Amino acid sequence: MNTLDLLTTRRSVRLLTEPAPDAAQLETILQAATQVPDHGNLTPWHFVVIRSEEGRQKFRRVLAECAAEIGGEAARKAEVVGQMAPLVIGVVAKPKLEGAKPKPEWEQLLSAGCAAYAAQLAAKAQGFDNVWLTGLWVESAALREAFGCDERDKIVGLLMVGTAQKETNGGKNTDLAGLVSYW
Repeated sequence: MNTLDLLTTRRSVRLLTEPAPDAAQLETILQAATQVPDHGNLTPWHFVVIRSEEGRQKFRRVLAECAAEIGGEAARKAEVVGQMAPLVIGVVAKPKLEGAKPKPEWEQLLSAGCAAYAAQLAAKAQGFDNVWLTGLWVESAALREAFGCDERDKIVGLLMVGTAQKETNGGKNTDLAGLVSYW
C-alpha cells in the first residue's frame, strides 16, 4: 500500500479479532508513533500496551471500575470495549511544562494526538485495522490511575488494534467545499 492510499483509505474498524501485531510489528508501530512533530524534543507522550491475556483481564477489570464510577449504561459498554480488540495501545499525553523555555501545553497535546494517529497508520500499513476510542473512559479516575497519569496528563485515546472481522470500505471522498478556503 502506498502512502497516499494509506492516508486516503484508513477507516475506523470496531469489529476486530486475532491476529494482532506480533512483537516486531508492535515495535514498528511504536517507533512510528515516536517520529511525530515534537517541538523541543520533549517526547510528551507515553504508551500503555495491553496485549497479554493477563493484561487484557486487568484492562477489563479497570473498565468495570470505570463503569461503576460513570454509571448508566457504562457497564454494558465496558464489556464491549474490553472485548473489542486483541491489542490495546493507550496513548497518554504527558506535557512537560518545566525548563528554561517550556513549550505550550497545547502543542504537546497535539504531538500526543499525532503519535496516536501515526500508530494507527503504522498498524494499517502492516495490514491491521484499528479504531481510536475516547469517550467516557479517558477521563475516568480508574483508568487514569491504572495508566499512571499525573494531574496534568491526558489520556488521548485507546487504540484498539487487530484484524477486521469483515471487509471494510475504502475512502469516503469527502466533499471539501465547506472545509477549505483558497486564497
